Amino acid sequence: MHRPRHYHRGLQRIFYMSALMSVRHDLNSRTFHDLKRSEGKRRTQAVIALARSVNVLSALIRDRRPYQVAPPQPTG
Repeated sequence: MHRPRHYHRGLQRIFYMSALMSVRHDLNSRTFHDLKRSEGKRRTQAVIALARSVNVLSALIRDRRPYQVAPPQPTG
């Protein structure tokens, strides 16, 4: 396992745009975005961090199930 040197730019754009839209329309994504902003990240960095969370997308593909919005879990 190693980190690839080159990434598919088309996929990067798709993930970025989907993260940008999910911040607007999905409460969980908005919560994650706000958390990153409170950590001192800039707006673009927060969206990129959300776009890189591909593990959710890959888990949905692996389990062959659609994405369903769930209310965010309370912390503390």
